Amino acid sequence: MPLHSHTFFDLLRRNAGDYGRADAIRWAGGGLTHDELFRETGALSAGLREAGFQPGDRLAVLGQNTYRFLTLFGAAGRLGLILVPINRRLSREEMDTIVEDTTPSAIVADSEHAEAAGSLLRGHSDPRDLIGLEEGMSEGTAYKDLLRGSPPSESQGDWNDPFLIIHTAAVQGKPRGGVLTQQNLLINALLLVNEFGLGQTDAYLNLLPLYHIMGINLATAALLAGGKNVILPSFEAGEAARLVREEDVTLLGTFPPMLGSLLNELEEVSEQELSLRCVLGIDQQETIRAFEEKTGSVFASVYGQTETSGLLTMAPNRDNPGSAGRPLPLVSLATVDEYDREVSPGETGEIVVRGPLVFREYWNNPEITRHVFREGWHHTGDLGQLDEGGYLFFKGRKAEKELIKSGGENVFPVEVEKALLEHSGVREAVVIGVPDPRFGEGIKAVCVLEEGADVSAKELGDFVGGRIAGYKKPRYMDFARSLPKNEDGSVDREEVKRLHGAESIE
Repeated sequence: MPLHSHTFFDLLRRNAGDYGRADAIRWAGGGLTHDELFRETGALSAGLREAGFQPGDRLAVLGQNTYRFLTLFGAAGRLGLILVPINRRLSREEMDTIVEDTTPSAIVADSEHAEAAGSLLRGHSDPRDLIGLEEGMSEGTAYKDLLRGSPPSESQGDWNDPFLIIHTAAVQGKPRGGVLTQQNLLINALLLVNEFGLGQTDAYLNLLPLYHIMGINLATAALLAGGKNVILPSFEAGEAARLVREEDVTLLGTFPPMLGSLLNELEEVSEQELSLRCVLGIDQQETIRAFEEKTGSVFASVYGQTETSGLLTMAPNRDNPGSAGRPLPLVSLATVDEYDREVSPGETGEIVVRGPLVFREYWNNPEITRHVFREGWHHTGDLGQLDEGGYLFFKGRKAEKELIKSGGENVFPVEVEKALLEHSGVREAVVIGVPDPRFGEGIKAVCVLEEGADVSAKELGDFVGGRIAGYKKPRYMDFARSLPKNEDGSVDREEVKRLHGAESIE
């Protein structure tokens, strides 16, 4: 292993030595100590090596949250493999795009997603195997059959090598694979440990999916602190509330509408019954204040993106309500105009950043990588204002990156518009983000129908949901006789927002 390297596997080995018998993982009906987690990870790395996986090979992962995501992280770090977590909510066509882009050697899947994984295997020549995460899966190699032997004596992975490829929202109609290193991941986790003062007594409840960078960040931070991860396969408010109480959970990360749903489930629980102290994410001010009052926890508002290994800014929401906090240590952040000149406090500009959290590259896309890294900064495509105190206020996205963030998921309007225009009854369509009481930002389509077409909002919504991920289909829809246009004939999106962008009622 290189002299200056430190891998996810080394983190687990350290924990086994320092906290061996303490809980590392808990889930309904079971758990692992730090020593057991390290031993299983070592056995998995041996089994994957014996199965012929080589440094640089990709492993796609498709499934609900399980502690085995973490053993895969450790084994991949040891062997120099690259993990490709796939958003399980994507459509088959969207998953196809990711597999085609990354050409994984195998797909790791649970029983719920075995059919989708098998379909991906049959549709592509590159993945040669299915690794079943659960017992009793009829196809492929069983995870437990890979737990054999001793891990390699020397690590084949370097913390600066590609480690994760996480596909961000489709831009120009195609998702980009952001390549992150172990260094990116571990430094972000270290910053979170520092910010929250995490230690061995802390417990993180995995409300967020482990294919999402923020879920990965928080799970890693809990491990780095010597604490425990409490695994929730997927978000269910009642089960989450039970685990918060019974596992003495101290740390949560949330996206709308999780916090409000959890608050409802904790209605009859007293603050004295809870250990919660740190919550971070985004939500409406009213929900944040109610949750803090109920639980005694502190909610931290944040800003970040996949390409920056997760979080860049953070501060207690009560310090400056409406802001996304201040830059974390090791983060250089500025706002610039279209000529990359820094703008003054209070002025809106593109958020740019540099430092060890910036991702390595876009997979198979050197031209786009060079563009976003111009002038020695990573250009996020997001707009923001910095006030005199250094607090960041998010102000939307640049036109070239017109994203909608709905319930923590990024949605690119053009992708939804393309799906709408495949319907024979739709002549024109534009998709915008609107305030949403549950998800923070909702997806709204404004459509012009073909003459004589008789199409309902529900029909169009179902049509779109059959072509792309269900969470991307419009929750709101307006029909218009025409769309406002710019002088060049393109749709005037700002005017569409002015005319149709008010909060909608379902």
